[in-house]
Amino acid sequence: MTDGRLTEGTVRTTLRALESLEQLLFGSGQRVARRNAWAAVLEDRRRARARYEAQAVLDAATPRPPLAPAKPLASTKG
Repeated sequence: MTDGRLTEGTVRTTLRALESLEQLLFGSGQRVARRNAWAAVLEDRRRARARYEAQAVLDAATPRPPLAPAKPLASTKG
């Protein structure tokens, strides 16, 4: 039983199966367009990951101001 994660081999096999199906259903022009669109999606994900990592580095390097002292709670006695 697997833990639900996709392995590289599973992804590769699935991709090959989808590409074969794509060849049967679509002409070469649409195939190229879909491949280009997928490449753009992957590149966007790579840039988003790089932005996230850069922000984490900046956040870790930025000193944080000290917290203000806590205010005492208001008395509930009348």
